[in-house]
Amino acid sequence: MIQVKSLTKLYGKKSVVDQVTVDIQPGKITSFIGPNGAGKSTLLSMVSRLLDADTGEVLVDKSDVRKMKSQEFAKRVSILKQSNYMNVRLTIRELVSFGRFPYSKGRLTEEDERIVEQSLEYMHLTEMQDSFLDELSGGQRQRAFIAMVIAQDTEYILLDEPLNNLDMKHSVQIMKILRRLVDELGKTVVIVLHDINFASVYSDRIVAMKDGRVVKDGPTEEIIQSDALSEIYDMDIPIQEMNNCRICVYFNS
Repeated sequence: MIQVKSLTKLYGKKSVVDQVTVDIQPGKITSFIGPNGAGKSTLLSMVSRLLDADTGEVLVDKSDVRKMKSQEFAKRVSILKQSNYMNVRLTIRELVSFGRFPYSKGRLTEEDERIVEQSLEYMHLTEMQDSFLDELSGGQRQRAFIAMVIAQDTEYILLDEPLNNLDMKHSVQIMKILRRLVDELGKTVVIVLHDINFASVYSDRIVAMKDGRVVKDGPTEEIIQSDALSEIYDMDIPIQEMNNCRICVYFNS
C-alpha cells in the first residue's frame, strides 16, 4: 500500500497540494481526476520522489520513501512523467532495456532480456523494436516509454497522463494493458487522467482533486455520479449506462 499523509507543496504562498491524505490500495487501478490545476501531477511527482514535499510524508509498504535507497525505490515504484524527452538517439529496444537498470546496471542477463521481450510484446512494439525514437509518432513514442516502465517490473506503477498524444485506438489499448497488469500480474497502477470516461470504465477506485485538495475518494461507482462530478467540475454531467459502464455525457453540458 502507498500511504500519503498530510502532503503539502507550496509555490510561494500558494498551496498547489494542500494537506492531502490518501491511501492507494494494492492490486487496483486508482485514477486521479479533477480540473486543470487541481494538483494531481504535483502529488504524483511527490509520491514518486521527483519533487520534494514541504510537509507530510509518503510511505510505500510502511517505508518512508525519503529514507529508501534509490535502487530499492526503483525496484518497487516506477513512474512515467507527462513529458519524456531524451537528447540521445535510442532505439525502442534500447529504451525499454533501461527499465532493467535497477537490476542489471546495464549488463542485461537472460532474465532481463526475457522481460524486455515481454514488455515489447505487451505494447505491440516487437516488430518495430529497432526503430529510433526520433522516427516515431508521438503515440508510438509514448507506448515505448510505457514499455520501459513495464520492464522495470515494479509492484507500483505511477502514470501521469499516459494517454497524451494517443489516438482513441491506442488509448483503449493502453488502458486494457494496464487492466491486464493489475488483473493478471497483481500490479498496483496509479494514473492521472483527464478523460473521466476512461477513469469510469477501467478504474477500481477514483480520487478526485480540486484546488489542491482531495474532494472525493472512493470506489468508481460512487464517484461517477452526477452530483459528485458536479461538485468536482462545476458543471452538470449526465451519466448513461452502456454495456455495464457509466459514461459521462459532458460534450454538450
